[in-house]
Amino acid sequence: MGKKIKRYDFARKPKKASVFWMTVARLFAIRPMLKGRKLTIVRKGMEGIKPPYLLLATHASMTDFPVMYRAVAPYNANNVVAIDAVRDIGEWLMRKVGSICKRKFVQDFNLIRNMKYCVDKLGSIVCVYPEARYSLDGTASFLPDSLGKMCKLLNVPVVVLRMQGNFVMSPQWNKVEQKLPLKAELELIAGKDELAFVSVDELNERIRKAFERDDYAYQYENGIENKYERRADGLHNILYQCPHCNAEFKMYSEKTRLWCAACGKGWEMDELGRLTAEAGETEFAHIPDWFKWERSNVREEVRSGRYRFEGEVAVHTLPNAKRFYDQGKGKLVQTAEGTRLVCTAYGDPVDLFWAGTELESVHVEYDYPFRKDKYKKNVFGDCVDISTRDESYWLHPLNQRDQLTKLSFATEEIYFLAQEKVRAAHAERDDKKSE
Repeated sequence: MGKKIKRYDFARKPKKASVFWMTVARLFAIRPMLKGRKLTIVRKGMEGIKPPYLLLATHASMTDFPVMYRAVAPYNANNVVAIDAVRDIGEWLMRKVGSICKRKFVQDFNLIRNMKYCVDKLGSIVCVYPEARYSLDGTASFLPDSLGKMCKLLNVPVVVLRMQGNFVMSPQWNKVEQKLPLKAELELIAGKDELAFVSVDELNERIRKAFERDDYAYQYENGIENKYERRADGLHNILYQCPHCNAEFKMYSEKTRLWCAACGKGWEMDELGRLTAEAGETEFAHIPDWFKWERSNVREEVRSGRYRFEGEVAVHTLPNAKRFYDQGKGKLVQTAEGTRLVCTAYGDPVDLFWAGTELESVHVEYDYPFRKDKYKKNVFGDCVDISTRDESYWLHPLNQRDQLTKLSFATEEIYFLAQEKVRAAHAERDDKKSE
């Protein structure tokens, strides 16, 4: 059966965004998505900047896309889009609006070639969401070191689109959209004339600095009130560990309340996104602080060698942009050494291992898909997406709840540790050569 599966052709050259289809999109998709939301666009250093250029955009919710198109107007863009999003909308239409398809967290030279083609031959804006997934807590996510090299290779101005408010209006753990004010800052961080003498490390530093943001701080400092009566629903997905008793995966949330089933402690989420303990000390009033504390605990587990995840998962594959294929059950194992998936795909046994240096991060989705009325044949629930160059494995933990955030933390911390070991080995080798 595996030989009959038609896989996505990532080498296929993208098209310049169709003026007709982008006009349709602006009228019937972009404008409705922004209706009722005040959007403020600030441009910094953009005088005289016209296509082609590279646009690096922050990623927080589906609203990022209409905000991006509004920010770059009157121009359109070739948008780098994950294969699951192409599947959701349809490959034919996505190609008409200039989309460039890719798999998340997979190095693909076809992507670079297609981006280069867009700036050199089509003379267009190429928009990339380098975090490769929606922010989980409203702050910057993992950014790869390859960004600086990509900027030099494309050799066009580098612009960052930093969006605020997109997350608090619809966080990934609670996708019911609220009509809250949005802000977008379009900032030139490197002109074409700079690229020849600015180092890759300097470009990476500029990008990371430009991506720094905190949507909860933005909400609080600007007095943006979220009056949604179920604004804390799903918060336990990212705040999975109790700071009072340290129990993991015993957290629950409903309406405006978050609580731990192990010790009984609870917190209330107010209209400005702050947490207050119902009794005793408020360990973390600011949600990203709680999130960072959990990550620090995972980091310690990984570096001490104690970290381990092993669980049964339902497996779906996405070889193309047409449909998911149900592959039954498999086993996912993750330790400080790397990540292993054992399953069956298209009738053949699969045993995949990603060493720590090979998997920078993973894409996670809470309660996917949110619009279950649109995807009646593919109701998955919580899932983690791990890809190879020609396949995406969507894995759904079956017997353990609320695992996604910790899996995400662990994947990145395993990668950071593996990179440190590689650098240390290189340094030791260089020291021996110099003796």
